[in-house]
Amino acid sequence: MSFINYSSREINCKLVYYGPGLCGKTTNLHYIYAKTSPDAKGKMISLATETERTLFFDFLPLSLGEIRGFKTRFHLYTVPGQVFYDASRKLILKGVDGVVFVADSQIERMEANIESLDNLRLNLTDQGYDLNKLPYVVQYNKRDLPNAAPMDQLREVLNPTKAQEFEACATSGAGVFDTLKAVAKSVLTELRRGQ
Repeated sequence: MSFINYSSREINCKLVYYGPGLCGKTTNLHYIYAKTSPDAKGKMISLATETERTLFFDFLPLSLGEIRGFKTRFHLYTVPGQVFYDASRKLILKGVDGVVFVADSQIERMEANIESLDNLRLNLTDQGYDLNKLPYVVQYNKRDLPNAAPMDQLREVLNPTKAQEFEACATSGAGVFDTLKAVAKSVLTELRRGQ
């Protein structure tokens, strides 16, 4: 549910990076933040408690164009990785315009990926969203590791609906901006459809 700021002529869109603990959500945001022009981004804010952390920042990608004379500002959020922080996850999903599911490609993390994806679907449904109707991209992170599961296996289990997907290594930045551009374009397409 994008928010329109008429005084600044901006449409504000919320993108949420969702996935299991330590899958690379935070690394994605740090990489994007580091590579985004200082005059096009706000401050990165980290809301940390003793046991969980949520990161967010906003930026104005000038290359994606305008919608009816309005610039588009994207607000990027991560959710806490562990499922027992469900209340925080639900709160962060409120008003979401697009979701990136960051999967940890390591074979031994498959169960955590499945649990997190099921939790994402459930939390979206609780708020009246349908993941199949929301701009949604899957990122298979940590593809550089020797214990990364084969892509066919990851696809079969984590992307049965054949959403747009990207292989990534967030520490080096491989696939990070491809993922972001895909979800941002998908959100803009939805916004233009609703004009």
